[in-house]
Amino acid sequence: MTRMTDPLVAALQMTSGLDVAANLGAARRLIEEAAALGAQLVVLPENFAFMGRTEAERRRIVETIDDGPIQAAVAAAARAAGTWVVAGTTPIRVEGDTRPANACLVYDPAGRRIARYDKIHLFDVDIPGRDEGYRESANAAPGAEPVVVDTPVGRVGLTVCYDLRFPELYRRLVAQGAELFTVPAAFTAPTGRAHWEVLLRARAIEDQCFVLAAAQSGFHPNDRETYGDSMIVDYWGRVLRRLPRGTGIVLAALDRGGQAEARRRFPSLGHRVLE
Repeated sequence: MTRMTDPLVAALQMTSGLDVAANLGAARRLIEEAAALGAQLVVLPENFAFMGRTEAERRRIVETIDDGPIQAAVAAAARAAGTWVVAGTTPIRVEGDTRPANACLVYDPAGRRIARYDKIHLFDVDIPGRDEGYRESANAAPGAEPVVVDTPVGRVGLTVCYDLRFPELYRRLVAQGAELFTVPAAFTAPTGRAHWEVLLRARAIEDQCFVLAAAQSGFHPNDRETYGDSMIVDYWGRVLRRLPRGTGIVLAALDRGGQAEARRRFPSLGHRVLE
């Protein structure tokens, strides 16, 4: 049963394309709609502002931290809606590297940037059984530091897409006090069908944390199909809400009291032996 004190959060699902202005407009509308429904924190998907066909196209939208139209638009949307925004990823210049970071930026309801997390694990894979390969590290600089940020809905551990396959990152985040994880993503359709839900639920169960996963969904101009299935998972691994395909909002209340009780009665986090 949802209590009045349980905070509402939202994961936003998009099908971003080449038109940055159109993508930002869609993101703004979803943020406003989620805030109108009571969401205190919303999560945008990875690459929410642009899903391009080539690296040259992506390079044209790279921004300097705290300076650029994408960042300004998200800050304005957070301020107008009066909600916290975990802004998926934006390509941000890195000093001393020609490659930008795939950076997840967090804004408070006043539109101030509160945190930045640069995606640590980059997607350098060939999809088994498919003529489909990715080399994210050729065009993105990896991050190095886990980031946890305090918000009114709890301490949020920031992760992005391929990070989901590396439980040691989530262990570090929970050791820093994380109570929920955000996972903006653009998961491929084949890997999404195979692993998306089970990985999200595993990270929730083993760390007794909520997971807010905001995904890209559908077909993009680069002929890539993303899996979608944005969802919110609770600390026991239960899927509270999901959106399998299309664009829209996944909204759920976080039972923070239930989480605290589960951690007290089932103290697996305190039973860790190997670090």
